[in-house]
Amino acid sequence: MKINLSGHHVEVSDSIREHIEEKFSKIATHFPTLIALEVIVSLEHGKHHVELSTNYEGATVSVSSDDTVMYPAIASAAKKLDAALKHRKGQLKANLHAKPIATSPDIAHEKVQALNLG
Repeated sequence: MKINLSGHHVEVSDSIREHIEEKFSKIATHFPTLIALEVIVSLEHGKHHVELSTNYEGATVSVSSDDTVMYPAIASAAKKLDAALKHRKGQLKANLHAKPIATSPDIAHEKVQALNLG
């Protein structure tokens, strides 16, 4: 998975890049169809803001997280992305299964006619 990392009012150092790659390696193994991940790390009003965006199975999945310290913000965003991807995967799996068609009204009608109540 390719990670496009950019920083706004934050210099992206090698340690930040390694931390982000470490956090998202687990997600890359769980969702091998992910091709790219956009990560934007910014500093606004004394808070670190992390935005993540990716395309998974035809839908754009985006999450964001805020914290006063950068590394917990990255960890929180990683958890949110994992949960969002699992939710999307569940939606896709649920649509694969056909719902059973209820035939009980026809059967009940036949039983009533067989009883000869009239």
